[in-house]
Amino acid sequence: MVIARVVAIVMAAGLLTACNQPLSSGQKGALGGAAIGTGIGLATGGSFGAVVGGGLIGGGAGYLLGTAVGDR
Repeated sequence: MVIARVVAIVMAAGLLTACNQPLSSGQKGALGGAAIGTGIGLATGGSFGAVVGGGLIGGGAGYLLGTAVGDR
């Protein structure tokens, strides 16, 4: 279990550092929203589906909010 967490963290860090140009406001919002949604799902002890669903919904909401803020 610990190895899986370490691998997931390393993969996420690699994904974020592999960007060759600055992220747009929508992309930043999507990353933040997905992280918050997934964290809330994990903290409440949800099932795998609830955690993934929380991350997807948070990412979508974060993208929309980030795009709306970035356009102003």
